[in-house]
This record gives sequence, C-alpha cells and structure tokens, in this order.
Amino acid sequence: MAAYTLKRCLGAVKVIHKCGSHRFIARRCLLSTAYTDTKLWDAREKDHQNLALLATLMDRTYDRNFPVSSLSISRFVDNISSREEVDQAEYYLYKFRHSPNCWYLRDWTVHSWVRQCLRYGARDKALHTLKNKVQYGMFPDDFTFNILIDSFIKDEDFKGACSVVEEVMLQESFDLPTTQILSLYALSNYLATKPELSMSDERALGASLLISGLKQDGSIGLSAQLLGCALLGKVEMAAGIHAVFRGMPLMWTPGYLGRALAVMERVAAAPGDGKLSKDAVDYLEGLLQDLSSASDSSSGEDDESGGEEGKKEEEEVDEDDQAERDKLPLYASRFKDLSGQLQSRGKVDPSPLQVLVSSLVQQSLASAEGPDMEQYQRKVGEWEAERQQLIRREKEMRERAEEERRAHQAAKAAAMQG
Repeated sequence: MAAYTLKRCLGAVKVIHKCGSHRFIARRCLLSTAYTDTKLWDAREKDHQNLALLATLMDRTYDRNFPVSSLSISRFVDNISSREEVDQAEYYLYKFRHSPNCWYLRDWTVHSWVRQCLRYGARDKALHTLKNKVQYGMFPDDFTFNILIDSFIKDEDFKGACSVVEEVMLQESFDLPTTQILSLYALSNYLATKPELSMSDERALGASLLISGLKQDGSIGLSAQLLGCALLGKVEMAAGIHAVFRGMPLMWTPGYLGRALAVMERVAAAPGDGKLSKDAVDYLEGLLQDLSSASDSSSGEDDESGGEEGKKEEEEVDEDDQAERDKLPLYASRFKDLSGQLQSRGKVDPSPLQVLVSSLVQQSLASAEGPDMEQYQRKVGEWEAERQQLIRREKEMRERAEEERRAHQAAKAAAMQG
C-alpha cells in the first residue's frame, strides 16, 4: 500500500512532462559541454605504451610474486583505445586491488578509468567497479562522480544515476553544490517514474534524499529530508533500526518517522518562506495510514489465533523497535496536527519535488559549475606533477639498478680473471 501511495503522490508529475517548458528544463538539467569536455584531460603529456607488452610484464611480475607499481596500472588505463581493452583493464584493476600495492591506486587512475569507460561505451563497467569498490578500489572524487551521474541523466537512465548517487551517499561526498543538484535531480526524476521499490531500494533512496537534502536550504532540502526520513521510517517499521543504519552513514537511534514529523514541525514554526512539497507530505500521510492499517490487521489476526503467534513475534522483535512501532498512533495524530498547521500557514508547495529541483537547476547549476572547473584544472595539474615525479623516480631506480648490475658483472669478471 505504501508503494501505491508513493505512486499516487508522485503521479501528478506526469502532467508536467507534457508541457514544453518541462521538456526544456529536462534538456538543460545537465552539466555544460565545457564541464564534461575532455580537452584538458587529453592535453596531459602522453606516455604511450604497447598494452600487450605491458600486460605481459604485469603478468610476469605477479607470477614472480613481485608488486606491480601504481604507475603501471595507470599507464594501462590511460592507453585504453577500445572496448575490449576496457575489459582487460578491469581485470588488472582487480588484480592490483588484491596486490600488496593496493593502497596506492592513484586518484587520477580512477578518474581516467571512468573517462575511458564513458569514451568507449562501457559505462556499465564504470558502474560495476564503483558498486564493487572494495574489489576494485574505486573511490572517485566529486568531479568524477558528477560526470558519471550526468552521463546517466543525459540518457534519462535515472535508475543508473541513482545507483551512482547511492555511492556518493556512502562516501558522504555531497560537498559540491553541483553534486547536490545532480543527485537531487536524479532522485526526484527516478521517483517520478513510479518504480517498484524493494526494501533495499527504499533504504538507499531514503538515505540519499536525507543526506543530500541536509546540504540544501529552503523547500527542496526540507522536502528531500522529509521524504528521505519517511522512506527510512518505512524500512525501520518493517525490519527494525538495524536494517536502516547497517553499512550506512546514518544515525543508529530509532525514530525516523519521528524525524520526518520533526521536519514538518520545524517548517511550520519557522518564520521564513520555507515550504514542503505536497507530494512529500502526501507520501508521509499515506505511509502512516498504511502502517496503521497493517498494524490493526495484525492485531486482529493475533486475537483470532489466540495471540500465540503474536507473542512469538514480539519476543523476536527488538525492544526498541517494538517501542517505535507502538508510537504509530501518536505519529498519526501528530501528523494531522502538523499538516493542518502547514496548510493554514501556507507552508505546503503544490509543486512536486521534481519540479522544484528542475527550477533549482535552471537557477543554480550553471553558476555552480565555475568553481568546480577551476578546482578540476588545479587538480589535474597536481595529478600531472605527481605522475611526472613517479616517472622520474622510476627512471632513477632503473638507472641505479642498471649501474648495480654492471658493477656486479664487473666484479664477477675481475674475480674470474684473478
């Protein structure tokens, strides 16, 4: 029922898709060409390699139980020139991650990997390695996250974009305004498609909405927080608080539905013009109704069966989780009161969250790109300086090794002559 309610509350967004203005917003809701342009990245000094020879060298090094250098794996990724070589690079990234040098995978190699995947039509590989980051060492910086999210949005693959946003959330990387805007755009547009959500989906979307919403002021941030807490509250009521925070950067104290109501209370009491989107408020209302109905039905079934099964279930439920479920009537009553206050004070925005975020894109995305590109330019310079330093160090070590080899040969020859 709660899933149906989410569909019902977000259904109004479909009407907006029909108007020309929204189609214009959808096209603009992307990073600019200048932001995603590869000229700066491609302008780095080339370190051309024969990938077949490099692969053989790395295989031989692994076979001898010697560590492969971060420079070798960086060269392999930088010299990818086909889709097939993307697959080969994935294998060596995995091998490197499980080698003694695994901690030294360079940030620029991660960035280069994502760019190469996008260039050669292997975005699925970029997402796979990101979702399996522990196995591949994929921990991108904010700029890299942005260009990957943007590529999914451009193709209207909002589910894929949300998968990347989930990783942003897990890394707590919502520092850049561009990342916040892109993430909220992906989340709101995905929910507008009325997807069938599993409990795992609800948890990931809820956490992403909540954490990204905390970074935004005004109606958008507040609405995202409300919807995020509601989704997490639904998971908490179904499976307990441990199912919510395990493996997530979230609070481990129970009460996510209470936190959703606290957002409503804060907006109702605030003197400013902050509002909550109607679809977020409606979703919480429908969720509370569904949970209350499910609770009443469960109580009735327990009475008919003599309460034996109900007692067993209560014994298995954590005490804090049961206490939270017992608060449902209080939450429902409090919601009615707060909803009335919001309505009477004009604190409910009739626009869906998707439209509010689209407006934010129009107003703020272009101006937020500038600082990102300046920072990226500095970062590329720093990465290149570090890469050149590693190349010089490698050259020096090889020269030293060659000198030692020659000295050893000379000493051996002298000993034989003596």
